[in-house]
Amino acid sequence: MTTRISLWRAGFSESPRIVLENEDFTVSAFCYASGVEAIRIQNGRGELVILPWMGQMIWDAQFDGHDLTMRNMFKQPKLTSEVVGTYGCFAFHSGLLANGCPSPEDTHPLHGEMACAVMDDAWLELEGDSLTVCGTYEYVMGFGHHYLASPKVVMHKASSLFDIQMTVKNLASVAMPLQYMCHMNYAYVADAVFKQNIPDEVLKLRESIPAHVKPTEQWLAFNQRLLQGEASAGTLNQPEFYDPEIVFFADKLDTWTDKPEFSMVAPDGTTFITRFSSEELNYVTRWILYNGDQQVAAFALPATCRPEGYLAAKRNGTLLQLEPQQTRTFTVTTGIA
Repeated sequence: MTTRISLWRAGFSESPRIVLENEDFTVSAFCYASGVEAIRIQNGRGELVILPWMGQMIWDAQFDGHDLTMRNMFKQPKLTSEVVGTYGCFAFHSGLLANGCPSPEDTHPLHGEMACAVMDDAWLELEGDSLTVCGTYEYVMGFGHHYLASPKVVMHKASSLFDIQMTVKNLASVAMPLQYMCHMNYAYVADAVFKQNIPDEVLKLRESIPAHVKPTEQWLAFNQRLLQGEASAGTLNQPEFYDPEIVFFADKLDTWTDKPEFSMVAPDGTTFITRFSSEELNYVTRWILYNGDQQVAAFALPATCRPEGYLAAKRNGTLLQLEPQQTRTFTVTTGIA
């Protein structure tokens, strides 16, 4: 039996209120001073802070005493229509009509329209040993596209692993373009080691330079060393070379496995892991950045294509098309193994 608990904006205030509590889970609702509503869901291992009305972002994630979220400049989420206006979250949904870094010729915002979408509905579902945060967002534009996005976050009893899911249905009478990335901004862990169940050489260094990247001579030299095999970014032990960002791409993962698994292993043995299906998400990006304001080791960002914008995906033949009334679902499992 599934128990549904509706969430209402009127029930959120600066003083947290418990909306669900049992021996496995506690859920409290509150509102940041910025006006952004949030819910904190807790189990015996940790907690997630989710923004149910703002793209269903996961603002914060903490398990087993570890803060999983990138170091950032934001003390709280900000009301904004573009993700760069509140870039401090653990995870967000990038897409859905376009995603990634737009080229000068692209017209979409960085990481698309879904990241900060104003959700239409939000609720909780309690079933068995799982608690799910659900929501819907209907995108409709006159003379444009029309779809229904239904994101979910699933927390499990006494587990430090959780699921992030996105379902999109094309409600229009014509096909729509589809690009999606589950963008998880894991914290940078000094001396951590990256591992994955595909060969290391499948991960290719990004050689293009997006507009937001301002290269330095040191950074250019390090990139050249990476390309020539004289240096490696498999261990997080060279932070001085990760500013600006270092990015790797792995394409067509189904060539190697139907169940890609990527991890970041800390010196104390803590293993942060991300699993998904290459049938759903056949590309992955690794993003490393370390400076005084932002520190992130996004060891696996599963996606339907590289995050280089709409036009690049169209040119490369990786832009998906969702037919009228067709539905696609993407699921990622992540957390501490």
